[in-house]
Amino acid sequence: MAVAAIPIAALFAQSRPAPFTVEETGQSFDRLQDAVNAIGDARGTIAIAPGRYEQCAVQTGGHVSFFAMQPGSAVFDGLTCEGKAALVLRGRGAEVSGIVFQNMRVPDFNGAGIRLEQGDLTVAESWFRDSQQGILTHNDPASTLVVDRSTFTRLGTCGGAGGCAHSIYTGEYGQVRITRSRFEEGRGGHYVKARAARVDIAASSFDDSAGRQTNYMIDLPGGASGQITNNWFVQGQDKENYAAFIAVAAEGRAHDSSALTIAGNDARFASGVDRNSIFVADWSGDLGGIGENTLDPRLTPYEVIR
Repeated sequence: MAVAAIPIAALFAQSRPAPFTVEETGQSFDRLQDAVNAIGDARGTIAIAPGRYEQCAVQTGGHVSFFAMQPGSAVFDGLTCEGKAALVLRGRGAEVSGIVFQNMRVPDFNGAGIRLEQGDLTVAESWFRDSQQGILTHNDPASTLVVDRSTFTRLGTCGGAGGCAHSIYTGEYGQVRITRSRFEEGRGGHYVKARAARVDIAASSFDDSAGRQTNYMIDLPGGASGQITNNWFVQGQDKENYAAFIAVAAEGRAHDSSALTIAGNDARFASGVDRNSIFVADWSGDLGGIGENTLDPRLTPYEVIR
């Protein structure tokens, strides 16, 4: 009796490993959410195979590490969970490494690569692009957000009725630390808006030369302690608000800013931009001035706004 041939495509599908592997157990899954659920309230690591994924996941417990087997090869494209983000994180903690998040849009204009609702989070070697927001957090004064060696491209919008979206927008987190990262080609809002009590932003670049309808490079709306040091800033032509590069306590004095250090930065205008601006605009009056920075002559280094 003749045996029916198995299509080559079916054989390939049977032999192809599932893309999401929990390293501690060796279990592999076709759905990222199933891998997260398998870790549950424990600590686990999910290795993500190269590919483009129209998937998302919600972490409700435990400590989960998400990492691309090859940095930049795992792309989460366009799908959000709970109308929020590709990764919605509200466990005890998480790490994200080597992952690309793109095309995240939701009706309330807050579509993000990552929505952090509680717990510590470290993001490294990741790329957020062409979305309404890159990283958006809730409030968790006991926790820390760390971003290192990551890129934020063509993010932000002020198109929503509820206000602007930004490349990174954090609520009342205990500490926000951003190092060795790049912000570029913003599409509205601020590049970094942080309500955290302590903010450390260092060795990063803010290239607004191709930005559109953008605002501040860094906005600390309630003030903060910490540092903004050794960064590179370029303000572009197409601004919704070009009054300042860095704003401190523009929405009120929620935190004491007297221990905020701003020094060692390089700030200038893009080629062809002919205007004046303020490097640091301080509504709190706590700073009393800033340290040594390399500034374009058209920049006022520091001004208290009354």
